[in-house]
Amino acid sequence: MITPELARFIESGISVLVGTRDARLRPDCVRAAGVRADAAAGTLTVFLPAATSERALANLADNGRIAVNVTRAFDHRSLQVKGGVLEVRPSTAPERDEIARYLELLAADWGHVGVPRKSTKSMNHWPSFTVTMRCEALFEQTPGPDAGQRLTAEAATRSHRTGAA
Repeated sequence: MITPELARFIESGISVLVGTRDARLRPDCVRAAGVRADAAAGTLTVFLPAATSERALANLADNGRIAVNVTRAFDHRSLQVKGGVLEVRPSTAPERDEIARYLELLAADWGHVGVPRKSTKSMNHWPSFTVTMRCEALFEQTPGPDAGQRLTAEAATRSHRTGAA
């Protein structure tokens, strides 16, 4: 489902929001401090700051369902990945370096729309939790006529290459 091209897009330092729900189906959303895509394994790994993810982590422990939305600021190219959690654990020191790299890339992306680098770099990000999910479904979320459509790997790659929604 996640092609190598999509993995590069997902890891390019764009906005990452993580959605979860509780047992009563009430949603929660938290900003991730980074993402890693493994096209071969069909997984995404997100880094959730401990300071802001208490409800999300409780929801994941309760039901294991997760949605990850990635959005590029300058053209609002957006994808949503839904699936089930495979692992939740405290992030490691090498992952802290990965998070720092992500924040540098995010600061550049958000800089295109006027967000000061200092603001981006001051986001809560450490300590964090590493959450790995199995990718079960991918959806186009870029505003336009195809928003909300489920994507196949072929359609996702074509859409990513052209930037079309």
